[in-house]
Amino acid sequence: MSRSAGGSSLIDRLNDRYEGTDLTCPECGYHDEDGSWRASTNGRRIDYRHLCPSCGNNRIRTVTLRD
Repeated sequence: MSRSAGGSSLIDRLNDRYEGTDLTCPECGYHDEDGSWRASTNGRRIDYRHLCPSCGNNRIRTVTLRD
């Protein structure tokens, strides 16, 4: 995987982008101050998940990687 001049990979930059962002639940409006997006990958796709601790709404964002 290519690296930028700063030494972080694409996945590191994506993780940084999601860290601490959009933590307000669209279902109940709860803002999860201590929450985070959890990442999992199969090598071709990265799934980011956030589970609202108030109502249990599970949000998933998917990033598909290209060659």
